[in-house]
Amino acid sequence: MKSRFRDFRAEAQTRSIVPRSRLTLSDALVESLAGILQRPARSMLTALGTVLGVGSFVAILGLTATTSSQIDARFNVLSATEVIVEDVAQTRNEFAAPGFPADADRRIAGLSGVRNAGVYYGVRLPPGTTVSSSPIGADRDGERLDVVAASPGALRAAVPALDQGRLFDDYHSETRQRVAVLGVATAARLGITTVATHPAVFIGEEPFTVVGIIDDVERKADLLLSVVVPRTTAEEVFGPPRGSDAKMLIATELGAAHQIAELAPTALRPDHPDYLKAVAPADPKTLRTNVSSDLGQLFLVLAGICLIIGAVGIANTTLVAVLERTGEIGLRRALGARGRHISLQFLAESGALGALGGLVGTSLGSVTVVFVAVVREWTPVIHPLTVLAAPVIGLLTGVTAGLYPAWRASRIEPAEALRR
Repeated sequence: MKSRFRDFRAEAQTRSIVPRSRLTLSDALVESLAGILQRPARSMLTALGTVLGVGSFVAILGLTATTSSQIDARFNVLSATEVIVEDVAQTRNEFAAPGFPADADRRIAGLSGVRNAGVYYGVRLPPGTTVSSSPIGADRDGERLDVVAASPGALRAAVPALDQGRLFDDYHSETRQRVAVLGVATAARLGITTVATHPAVFIGEEPFTVVGIIDDVERKADLLLSVVVPRTTAEEVFGPPRGSDAKMLIATELGAAHQIAELAPTALRPDHPDYLKAVAPADPKTLRTNVSSDLGQLFLVLAGICLIIGAVGIANTTLVAVLERTGEIGLRRALGARGRHISLQFLAESGALGALGGLVGTSLGSVTVVFVAVVREWTPVIHPLTVLAAPVIGLLTGVTAGLYPAWRASRIEPAEALRR
């Protein structure tokens, strides 16, 4: 009995001097590196999910910042230099005459900061009136096209790019010449390909000589689908505008739009400035902030979806690796490794894959932003915080994706694993 007690005490003392199993951080990193290099093809495919997720994250945020800067420039150049004045005379007084005087263009042109300005309106044609390029009396099927009456200043304020010919000018307007300018699409519909032969279009039975064809405009895109004639000619042939049809388009210098909007009604109608309503452009800073915020929220959701897809890929591949390495896990457990050591090993592997994918994804995302900006002739904008945070996001994604597989690995019993 005493002999057995001595043997038991000796065995207990022997157990007490055997060091407990430990796994340091450096050991975990070495083991994770060995596990990654042991299956390089699978490791690359596993990291690919994070590469795509983080790359999309960086590219989306970079492109959002880049496009926001372009929105800023676009608003400053166009929207912030455009003022629309509306005729509201008959809404104030049903017996009032039209709000715009005959010399409206000259009155506005006298204001400091105005580049070009002019009155325009859509001509209300009699029912059944069509537009054609065939002579009077010919058997022809006309087109249902919009006819816009515009003063020369309104046409210049639209900043047109001519395909051929010229725009009508103050002489045509003052002498009420029957001339017309066509958008390129309208000219194609009417079969007019050149102005060298002085073609004519017939609005109903009224002929108008085509003096120019517009290829593009920066403002008033509907002019490209219309037949544009001088305002004075339209009033003589078709009558004055009705109600609030007439409007004035004003192109201003940068920063002068709000001032012009305040002065325009008084400059046009000092006797009844309330007959005209000036619509100033929205504040570019506020509008840009709203648009950028909307774009940022939308693209962040898309980036989050990409990261979730990458995390699911890592979790799935890591779980498969756990099942395939059951024998290895059992042997390590039999040699003294604890469950948390196994968990730490797999978390280190998934974290390393995530960090590697984050670094590669950050590089690819940055290259994508620069490439798109160069192709579009933009200035690439990438916030430093995005570049610094992206690899960390990849690391966190990898660790998060490896939590469940690591837990599964730590629950494997040594005896059961060695029997497989």
